[in-house]
Amino acid sequence: MKQLIRLAVVIIAVSAILLVTISRLNASQGYSGGNTLTVYNWGDYIDPAVIDEFEKQTGITVVYETFDSNEAMMTKIQQGGTSYDVAVPSEYTIEKMKEEDLLLPIDHSKVPNLKNIDSRFMDLAFDPGNEYSVPYFWGTVGIVYNTKQIDGIEFNSWEDLWNPALKNEIVLIDGAREIVGMGLNSLHYSLNDTDPERLQEAYDKLVSLKPNVRALLGDENKLLMASGEVSIGITWSGDASEIMAENEDLDYVVPEEGSNLWFDNMVIPKTAKNIDAAHEFINFMLDPKIAAQNTEYVSYSTPNKEALQYMPEEMVNDERFYPPPELTDRLEVYENLGKENLAKYNELFLKFKME
Repeated sequence: MKQLIRLAVVIIAVSAILLVTISRLNASQGYSGGNTLTVYNWGDYIDPAVIDEFEKQTGITVVYETFDSNEAMMTKIQQGGTSYDVAVPSEYTIEKMKEEDLLLPIDHSKVPNLKNIDSRFMDLAFDPGNEYSVPYFWGTVGIVYNTKQIDGIEFNSWEDLWNPALKNEIVLIDGAREIVGMGLNSLHYSLNDTDPERLQEAYDKLVSLKPNVRALLGDENKLLMASGEVSIGITWSGDASEIMAENEDLDYVVPEEGSNLWFDNMVIPKTAKNIDAAHEFINFMLDPKIAAQNTEYVSYSTPNKEALQYMPEEMVNDERFYPPPELTDRLEVYENLGKENLAKYNELFLKFKME
């Protein structure tokens, strides 16, 4: 009888361990629900301390996963293998996700902190009335450069990148919309242009830049710029701000021909399992003090007007990263080009990389 009792105790203990293990595995794979929230975001795009604070305040466990492109994020959500509760796509991807019925509407009554968002960043064309998305960060695409290494050369125009003196000095973002858009802007065309002749003209212009290009990179370009290994990079404003904090010789400019004004927003995918927790997390991220803390960590520009009072003045007053409406009004937001036109952009970009 004692042996049977001991055997029963062992079986119960093993069963308990298996249940805990399965529960943790499910959470790590994004099987949200109950007391777990699965968040899908860009890499290095949130202060880990903010997640800790959310867990502490709510008792909700956050499973955090990252992606490196809008396309990769959308594909994974379409496949449905992981039930993400919150994702952070860019504006043109939000349009595509709406078209493909991949999003749940935001219940504004559950996000009272939405009142803290600057009206400039609400009710934009990609999501009228913010029915499906809530602003997270925003910024521009421009040129970051080392003022000491390229002394005497100023960057006011995209055309300045074609200077023969800059041979093998430029690192580019590994992104089709950014680089093809740069080519179009350098010719004074819209970065949303789909005219085949203009796209070919932009491609030819980019090919002529090749002698000056050292590499096309992702996050690695931040390391190269901060260390001084390269002198010029095409990058997002937040990345520029981050590396400029590490290297005081760097500066950032948005070229006069125009560039991209982008927005990353929080959304709730249709496959979400913990919708209430998703709203709670979104509202938490819009708290002014939390938004300020997160912004200082990430270095991108916050749309939260109430957060600005809790941030360093030199950060808030830096017009390179908080440009006035006079500049932002002449920049362009990426539009959803449709599958056929986007495929053309991707084809040209791939060809450019392999040229």
